[in-house]
Amino acid sequence: MEVRTATGESPLAGGHLLAAISTSIVRILRDHYGRGPMKAKTYALDDIIVVVMRGSGFTPLEQTIMDSGQPERVVAMREDFQHVMAERYKDTIEELTGRKVLAFLSQAHVEPDITMEIFFVDGPLEGFGAVEITDPE
Repeated sequence: MEVRTATGESPLAGGHLLAAISTSIVRILRDHYGRGPMKAKTYALDDIIVVVMRGSGFTPLEQTIMDSGQPERVVAMREDFQHVMAERYKDTIEELTGRKVLAFLSQAHVEPDITMEIFFVDGPLEGFGAVEITDPE
């Protein structure tokens, strides 16, 4: 059975899929946050996709808050932003993979500056496997 994207096309695979996911997520950040990360890397394993972004830099507002000794407020603000953007992220993953996103998790960290976007999709991605243990001893 061949999986098709929402547009009816066969989805990308392998490194092309991972690169398209990284590029798309970074584009969303640049379009809506005003800047994007210096590095982005996407990992896929079975039905999990993880986008790790490093070096987003801080806006002047965020830097001012951090300089006041409240970096946790910057993390909270970034997490709020990710919640606002959740549907855009999920739609992008669904379009690129042809899979439905069942869950989306986001985590921001200040030092070092790392953000992770994690997507659980409704089935394994072709070419990205894992071993599942259902009754560990």
